[in-house]
Amino acid sequence: MAGTAERMAQNQKQVSISEFFEKNKHFLGFDSLTRSLITAVKEAVDNSLDACEEGRILPDITVQLTKVDDKKNIIELRTEDNGPGIPKASIEKVFGQLLFGSRFHAIRQSRGQQGIGITGVVMYSQLTTGSKTHVRSKIATEASAAVVDIGLDTRKNKATKQNEGREIWELPDGTFKEHGVEITTRMKGKYQRGRQSVFQYLRMTSIVNPHASITFIDPDGEVHQWLRVTDRLPRKVEGIKPHPHGIHLGQLQRMCTESTDSRMTVFLRNNFSGVSSRASKELLAAAEIQEKAKPKSLKPDHIRALIEVFQGERLLNGKPVKLLNPPTNCLSPIQELLIKKGLSKTIDSRFVTTMTRAPSVTQGNPFQVEVGIIFGDGMAADKPVEVLRFANRVPLMYQQGGCLLTKSIESVDWRQYGLDQSGGRGVPKGPAAILVHLASTNVQFTSEAKEALADNEEVMDETRKAMLEIGRGLRKHLEKKKKMAKTREKFELVNDIIPAIAEKSASILGRPVPDLAGSITKIMGAVIAESETVWNKKTKQTDVSITLFNYTSRARAYTLLARWPEENGAGMVNNTMGGRKEATGVWAWKLETLEPGQTVTIAYQLSGLERGDWTDTDVFYRGSADVIGASKMDEKLLEDIRRRESVDDHDDEDGGEEADVEPPAEPPTPVKPGQQTLMGYGGDE
Repeated sequence: MAGTAERMAQNQKQVSISEFFEKNKHFLGFDSLTRSLITAVKEAVDNSLDACEEGRILPDITVQLTKVDDKKNIIELRTEDNGPGIPKASIEKVFGQLLFGSRFHAIRQSRGQQGIGITGVVMYSQLTTGSKTHVRSKIATEASAAVVDIGLDTRKNKATKQNEGREIWELPDGTFKEHGVEITTRMKGKYQRGRQSVFQYLRMTSIVNPHASITFIDPDGEVHQWLRVTDRLPRKVEGIKPHPHGIHLGQLQRMCTESTDSRMTVFLRNNFSGVSSRASKELLAAAEIQEKAKPKSLKPDHIRALIEVFQGERLLNGKPVKLLNPPTNCLSPIQELLIKKGLSKTIDSRFVTTMTRAPSVTQGNPFQVEVGIIFGDGMAADKPVEVLRFANRVPLMYQQGGCLLTKSIESVDWRQYGLDQSGGRGVPKGPAAILVHLASTNVQFTSEAKEALADNEEVMDETRKAMLEIGRGLRKHLEKKKKMAKTREKFELVNDIIPAIAEKSASILGRPVPDLAGSITKIMGAVIAESETVWNKKTKQTDVSITLFNYTSRARAYTLLARWPEENGAGMVNNTMGGRKEATGVWAWKLETLEPGQTVTIAYQLSGLERGDWTDTDVFYRGSADVIGASKMDEKLLEDIRRRESVDDHDDEDGGEEADVEPPAEPPTPVKPGQQTLMGYGGDE
């Protein structure tokens, strides 16, 4: 038996990470010829976008596919970007060493973190065709570009190199490349069209990266382009410290062992986010650890007790220790206007509504949910809506049914919002597309291939709330459209029939044609609001007009409200009717008396926007009678906006308590048309 044990022990070998993934390439998304090609394009484009954003460069990306051997399914992939480039000394590590990267230890939103992606492409190419990957890189401070053919020694997890050198990078137009990276590789793959294709991946990528220009040359030589619709780069994200709620026992043990801090209070404040001086003392008191204790000297029982306090299992005076939420400057949401522009440039439709939820936290990790819905006649009404899933601006192409984002869509009864849905379950049907994006410092996927999000109660709750909100927006749009269509039809009939009868009667009786305005008003019996939002080429501003028609037999009084993208930097100018700001992005005008047959128009301009940023204005009203073309103001919406404005997460240096949420302000009183106060917002005298 001893000999057997020794022989078995001698057969034990350490497997490198490269060898593991070489034999389990499906973990990385290389499990079929079609998916392998999409995965390779995805990894290259993700790296290009990340590099450009970190270098604060507007991305110009080209992807070209060429069939080398159709029978053997060998395709050549070439990608090129205008990023900052990679220094020659770093090329072999970036492309030829798994788990080499700059983002794994950084707690911030990013497309990739593990350092597996592009090296996985090099490995897959080598595995399926035996060829190396050609890399050309140019940085701005060097006159020539570095070139090298990269392979991967999977046993050593180390790059193999051939044909190293330098060359002048001349572009087809005769100019020279200033900076960027080009990758050319051959692999086994299969190009197909449809929802799970390279074309669809790039199309989806352009939606959530409206600042990027992407050119795709397919194997048939056809050129597809998605041009940037904004010059605004995504907000630069900052790395943050880990939050106690997201720390595990082994991680805390390592942090304590490696710490050079002189005392535990300093250790907690310097190494964690959300821990004030007050909180650090309370955490230690609950864990029964001396404030002056050195982190390295902590015993396992102390570390375990501290973890229990972090997780709220140990209490202080019967309550968990209160911690601040982690900062959210580590997130870079797309934002509502840019989601609209991204959707509108790829899908032709008349109605788009989007919303970005306020940042939230799950297990100590900040996250933010964004959703959008686009509805129109150009899409199939009898098929399921198109579901566009994204995580940190990266499209999720596979495993739709098992993804948390899909489950959040299925959890909503879309029948009450105007879409078909059998039994109120599953993905709804209708001429629409639903977009959902999760921005997070730690996206939890169901597998290494990163194609679907794992279940998470907090993320699910936030995503569902966002879905309900855009659903209400769709319902209001459809109801408004239906009412306006009926009203226009009635108005056209009345204006055609009544004057014709009056003219005929007057002719028979030999009398003048009477004034029919009062009669038409009585017959119509409705108050109608019409809004127009157009881009003004001369002023480079957005012109907005809201007209209210009183087609009833009695005087009416209303307060009209309109939303505008103030949170995206837009300003309201030339607002001759005065009024006042009710909340962020909400303005109100009080109309004292609107006589029968009377019309009033509110006009203003929006500055600080680009063409196409704002194409439709939501109009609301307060008043006893319905207004066709406007929605009754949801006071809960205003309350929610004001509550967000009043939240202050600042914790002072003295270790004070977290800021409480102020109660919502009382709704301000609108003013008479044209009236102003010294504050500039207006108010009753």
